[in-house]
Amino acid sequence: MDSQTQILATIGPACMREDILSAMMAGGMDAARLNFAWRKDHEAKEQVDLVRKVAEKLGRNIIIVADMPGPRIQVGAAHTYDASKAYSLTEKDIENVRFCVEEGITHIALSFVGSGEDVTHSRGIIRDLGGTQKIIAKIERKVAVENIDGIIAATDAVMVARGDLGSEVPLPEIPFIQARIIEKANAAGKPVIVATQMLASMVEHPEPTRAEVTDVTEAILQGADVVMLSEETAAGKYSAEAVAMMEQIIRAAENHAGKKTHTNSL
Repeated sequence: MDSQTQILATIGPACMREDILSAMMAGGMDAARLNFAWRKDHEAKEQVDLVRKVAEKLGRNIIIVADMPGPRIQVGAAHTYDASKAYSLTEKDIENVRFCVEEGITHIALSFVGSGEDVTHSRGIIRDLGGTQKIIAKIERKVAVENIDGIIAATDAVMVARGDLGSEVPLPEIPFIQARIIEKANAAGKPVIVATQMLASMVEHPEPTRAEVTDVTEAILQGADVVMLSEETAAGKYSAEAVAMMEQIIRAAENHAGKKTHTNSL
């Protein structure tokens, strides 16, 4: 769309219909996130095919981001990660990467990244599989915050994954960590995504809270290049409305801030 900040929307059961995806793309969606933590082979293929079909009909170039689960461990309804794993790409992820290479998916998001070396190691695996995918390093561990300079130098883009990060650092620190990562990514010319609960109330309600609108606006004013919708589009009742609302907030923020000269696209 003509706004500079991009919208990354997660694909899931709630928006796996051509009419809903069409409305999302028409409303401002720039990129589609496939959450491979829950992926089944046939579902991932269906998601890729539907996104591309709708994008072609609308004449849109929609980026597809494959979000790897990494060393994720499910604990009841919640999850954590296996800290004993040296690298973020697991054997299962490598199979996922092979699928991405075969399907021509252009972006891979790495979960639970710990260091720049972790990113470099993953890039080597991607290349060994014949891929040239761009890497998005998800910052969701305390050690990743500590190693942020090396991660930004090694990766193509970063994501401030506030959900898991909030389990690793005190919650009151999240806004300051977010601002610091955005500033560093901007300085390095690397795209930075802010994710998690941006319009969470729209899973159930047609409008966001005032606090959520302020949160999205603040991320954009800080310099975020991409804002992400998760459950809002994947499982919510108002997938298209959430995208349209995000676009409205972006336009208002950019109008008030003036032209964003630093913006880096995925």
